[in-house]
Amino acid sequence: MTETDHSGATRGTPDGAERPETSERFKKDLLVYLQDARDALLWKLEGLSEYDVRRPLTPTGTNLLGLVKHATAAEALYFGETFGRPFDAPRPWITGDAEPNSDFWATPEESRERIVGLYRTACAHADATIGALPLDAVGRVPWGNRSEVTLHHSLVHMTAETQRHAGHADVVRELVDGATGQRRGGENTAPGDAAWWAEHRARVERAAREASGHEAGGHGTGVGAQE
Repeated sequence: MTETDHSGATRGTPDGAERPETSERFKKDLLVYLQDARDALLWKLEGLSEYDVRRPLTPTGTNLLGLVKHATAAEALYFGETFGRPFDAPRPWITGDAEPNSDFWATPEESRERIVGLYRTACAHADATIGALPLDAVGRVPWGNRSEVTLHHSLVHMTAETQRHAGHADVVRELVDGATGQRRGGENTAPGDAAWWAEHRARVERAAREASGHEAGGHGTGVGAQE
């Protein structure tokens, strides 16, 4: 393990072990990005009807509440059973005899409040695991061949996975009512009213058609092409 000092040079610990303060910095950085993704995932449900948080917006059924339900199971498994700290809640939806893809949608009997509440509880349980264990703590995932993973690996995995699903939620929420941005109020998106965005979209469409036409020797190809 190497570490950079104030002069920019690197130095290793005498025994090659990770310095505790460095480990805690890594852990803090990962938690910041994981929590950002968790927050984004939840705000995408705000202000929507029961139908809109549940309805599928893609051919494979992607929906907002299902994304939160899936993330709940992942948090519970990767920071619960994996490290011998079972999550005290009903068995997650992606284990045992669960129906394929059952973690990606909510039945009429599963309330939004229950799923969101379980997600918050699973995240708090995960944070307790992260706080209690060092990054090099080893656990075993509770399925398949029960591969060994470190807490560091689980943190990186869940940060990447939750950010990915927050991106899915970005697109789904925009399809529902046009709301965009990583945070409330359209942050992280360019400023512009409906007319500005309509013109921007038209400009992107024109560029796509022009590029497609050039590739095909002047004749458009693909879904938007003219015969």
